[in-house]
Amino acid sequence: MSTEAGATARQLGFWMCVALVVGNIIGSGIFLLPASLAPYGLNSVWAWLLTSAGAIALALVFGGLSRALPGACGPYDYARQAFGPLPAFLVIWGYWLSNCVTVAAISSALVSYLSHLLPWITASHANSILLTLAFVWLLTGVNIVNMRSAGRIQVVTAALKVIPLLAIVGLGLYLLVTGSPMLATTKLASTSFDINAVTAAATLTLFALCGMESACVASEKVHDAQRTILRATLTGTVLAALIYVIASTTVMLLIPGDRLAQSNAPFADVAALFWGPGVAVWFALFAAISCFGALNGWILVNGQLGLQLARNGLFPQAFTRETAAGTPVIAICTSSVVGSLLVLVSSGESIVALFTFLVLLSTTAVLFMYLLCSLAVLVLLRRGAVARSGFATSLAMAGAIGSLFSLWAIIGAGISIDPKVCGDGSLLCWTPWRSNPVYLGFFLLALGVPIYYAMRARRSAPLPTRP
Repeated sequence: MSTEAGATARQLGFWMCVALVVGNIIGSGIFLLPASLAPYGLNSVWAWLLTSAGAIALALVFGGLSRALPGACGPYDYARQAFGPLPAFLVIWGYWLSNCVTVAAISSALVSYLSHLLPWITASHANSILLTLAFVWLLTGVNIVNMRSAGRIQVVTAALKVIPLLAIVGLGLYLLVTGSPMLATTKLASTSFDINAVTAAATLTLFALCGMESACVASEKVHDAQRTILRATLTGTVLAALIYVIASTTVMLLIPGDRLAQSNAPFADVAALFWGPGVAVWFALFAAISCFGALNGWILVNGQLGLQLARNGLFPQAFTRETAAGTPVIAICTSSVVGSLLVLVSSGESIVALFTFLVLLSTTAVLFMYLLCSLAVLVLLRRGAVARSGFATSLAMAGAIGSLFSLWAIIGAGISIDPKVCGDGSLLCWTPWRSNPVYLGFFLLALGVPIYYAMRARRSAPLPTRP
């Protein structure tokens, strides 16, 4: 490969990778999750702290594996080297489905925040659905035309999206230092600690931190991947976690829980409370920009994911088709089609209810990948496959913590605190199987088994002979 060709193939440098990680982590989750977390009260704060620690451990897992296994193409190769082809396929199949669900969730959140600025959007379901689909396909087109342009969008939106979050962080720190009584306007501080509620809330907070693996998935397009991915993954994850914990807690301390649970724009509501409706409009705009950037990033990542699956013979070979700019056009379009179908199927739900369910479903699917990649660290270290990395002890600790954390979060996805769901008057229970994201998530993973064997049979089938 020539130097020019290599530069074209590897279009993402350190700051673009940090922007990809931060941009995919800080998306719709932080801007809508305070509403979904409102019923958990103080337990959601504990969930944020534990989830942040777990996410940093997972970031070390992915960054460490990318450094220890140069040439490996992301999570699929990590799981394949440790457990074999079928578990590896299920890992990446679940992750691909999760990303399609994420595209639907983020595009819905984007339109939700825009409705704060443009009331005509919510005048009818048709308006919101059409605009949601328009954003999905606009960014699909951008990624198809030039991936470097998509990377630039990621850098710009990653910078813009932190503006409202940093403003809320600053407000929260100021109110805390000055002892403002406004921080006592909710019942958050009086919520009793409940490990089951913390576990249930943790699955929601984990969705907001999903994305730390983004640079790893796009490793084929990263310059000096062995050094860049580890540094960018850890940097992006730590920055996002710090912002998340402070900003989300501030919102929950300032808006009464019953009102927060019904809010389509929690951060804009806080801005209106302190700085007036004019500033709230700007907050809603920046939140929409954040969702726009995250949607762009996930479309980019899912295109690379489909390309990797096809190159390993696990998806149709059409997914390997690339444009002159090196964009996997069929892979990107297919994931956008699936995301669009999910938007259409779910269009009758309320925004908060739809977002919460999509979050749980998406997170359950991706947790399987987190679990197996964390376990892969321990298996590969035992075999000596990554012993030359120079940081085997830290990597082993990250693998152990990541494995336990992933199992804990999977359990949390199946817990409900809705008395209507529990049925017997209980405030907390294991969600019935018909609406349990854990069962549905594992069902979607199980669908990958026949697909894997069908693709394997297709690869091994003899070519037809000419008469």
